[in-house]
Amino acid sequence: MAHSTSASDDPDATGHDEEPHHASRWPVVGALGAGALYAGVALVVLGVSAGVAPPAVGVAIAAAGTVVLVAAILGWVWEAYLDPSRSTVPAERTRTLHVTTMYLFLATDLGTFGAVFVYYVYIRVGAWPPAELPPLLGSLVVVNTLVLLASSVTFHLGHGALERGKRRRFVALVALTLLLGVVFLAGQALEYYEFVVQEGFTLASGVYASAFFGLTGLHGLHVALGVVLIAVVFVRALQGHYGPERDTSVATVALYWHFVDAVWIALVLVLYVGAAVTF
Repeated sequence: MAHSTSASDDPDATGHDEEPHHASRWPVVGALGAGALYAGVALVVLGVSAGVAPPAVGVAIAAAGTVVLVAAILGWVWEAYLDPSRSTVPAERTRTLHVTTMYLFLATDLGTFGAVFVYYVYIRVGAWPPAELPPLLGSLVVVNTLVLLASSVTFHLGHGALERGKRRRFVALVALTLLLGVVFLAGQALEYYEFVVQEGFTLASGVYASAFFGLTGLHGLHVALGVVLIAVVFVRALQGHYGPERDTSVATVALYWHFVDAVWIALVLVLYVGAAVTF
């Protein structure tokens, strides 16, 4: 005889926002994909500069890693934010768990950026500049920085509006944040076009170029992921999934987005402003 479970007996029936049904495999899959991507890029650089391996091998490994990484990101976004079997009312314990997990993720992610920063510091110790540099401190990087900072402010204000029960203002501010994120990515693409096509400044232009494109490219990938997450939050906001006591997803995405903004400020100070300073 089938056993019927009432809403009061079933934890999921109470609608806990982001309540996990099982441990997710996607972070592990994503880590494997990211590792393959980084290894492939390293093989390409070493193949071009030192002939360690055919560059085509590195390209193939990097492409495979990218496919795995993108699949993991999409799987995680579905599992954490879009799966219709998930409920929409949070438990405080679940919210704390997800926020703490995001803090841990960001701490490990900081190590990834830190490794490339260490590489830049290492090359910066030698003769400077190592080669002719493109005009780094232009109006484009200033505008891009202001756009990204503004997006962090709008997301913060939107989250605050949600906590005060002003749902329409929350939706509008999330939409504005999403737009600003897309504008930033477009600005970075334009900057790459100007450097690569107009200035001839590419990954093969020297050690500074490898650090520049490595750090800004890694950051761009993080911004692109953040834009996807904000788009998910926006769609769910339109569907009425959030409220003053239902903001787990908003809180975790906000932490990620503020982290991305903080890293960009460090990049501007080190890569753009710092490169123009000689000792």
